[in-house]
Amino acid sequence: MALTESTPMSHPAETQTLSAAARSAVAQRQQLQDKLFHALTLGFSLLVLVALMGILVSLVVNAWPSLQKFGVGFIWRVEWDIINQEFGAAIAIFGTVVSASIALVIAVPLSFGIAVFLTETCPVSLRRPLGTAIELLAAVPSIIYGMFGLFVFAPLFAEYGQPALQSTLGQMPIFSQLFGGAMNGIGILAAGIVLAFMILPFIAAVMRDVFEIVPPVLRESAYGIGCTTWEVVRNIVLPYTQKGVIGGVMLGLGRALGETMAVTFVIGNSQRLGASLFSPGTSIASTLANEFGEADDFHLSTLFALGFLLFVITFVVLSLAKWMMVRTEKSKGAKT
Repeated sequence: MALTESTPMSHPAETQTLSAAARSAVAQRQQLQDKLFHALTLGFSLLVLVALMGILVSLVVNAWPSLQKFGVGFIWRVEWDIINQEFGAAIAIFGTVVSASIALVIAVPLSFGIAVFLTETCPVSLRRPLGTAIELLAAVPSIIYGMFGLFVFAPLFAEYGQPALQSTLGQMPIFSQLFGGAMNGIGILAAGIVLAFMILPFIAAVMRDVFEIVPPVLRESAYGIGCTTWEVVRNIVLPYTQKGVIGGVMLGLGRALGETMAVTFVIGNSQRLGASLFSPGTSIASTLANEFGEADDFHLSTLFALGFLLFVITFVVLSLAKWMMVRTEKSKGAKT
């Protein structure tokens, strides 16, 4: 009978030692990957902060001569005399805030209605085409909205819209000053309406997306106990998506505050303060667009000061929105 050579067998302790060493090497490699990934993502986050601080510092440095001369009073000064180098930001701030407010008053209810229709009552066959159309509107460049406002909307508004407003609201004691004056189709009200056209698809798209993330079981449960569509939206959809809705509104407001070309076409670009919404005015962004190319040193510093004020206004608005969301969450916790 032939003898077979026995194969060497590994010792159990040696096998366990090799397995422990392999596991340790894998754990060390994973820890190194985690550290590298953490450092990479931290670098991306810090890059945003560095860019933000760089923008802020550059604005302050370039605006310092103007801020040093006029001080805090620059905010409420109404003079804008390029010849005598006397400047104030009140007119531009007024035009920016009022036009953006008009845009929000018009766009938010319309956007809410569009989002509710697309998510709650729209036929399935129309949801995709209408949603795509809204997204395409959001992609239209601002210069196109400006051209539409100047060459299409302004003549129609001067012929039909302004006379109708003046003959109705303009005859009321409270609104007579707001809807009086020359009817030429351009002005702060026209700028606000064009801005509403621009920000409406942004707000509507965000609201539609956040409404769609509501779990279907919540809607079905509400409908199952006999709730109407409005009751479902008010009591189920809105509380569940409150943060997203506020975020969408703030996104639209941010674009309305900083919009340049569309406002420049239709606001009138006049450095004067009037009580009528029909009167021409200006905004911070339109002032920068119109005067930046021909400004001398001190005038340029004043324009940088306007840019810094626009940055501050946007920061304050976003901070207020964040505070509102935090306060709402706390009130919900207190109720529960």
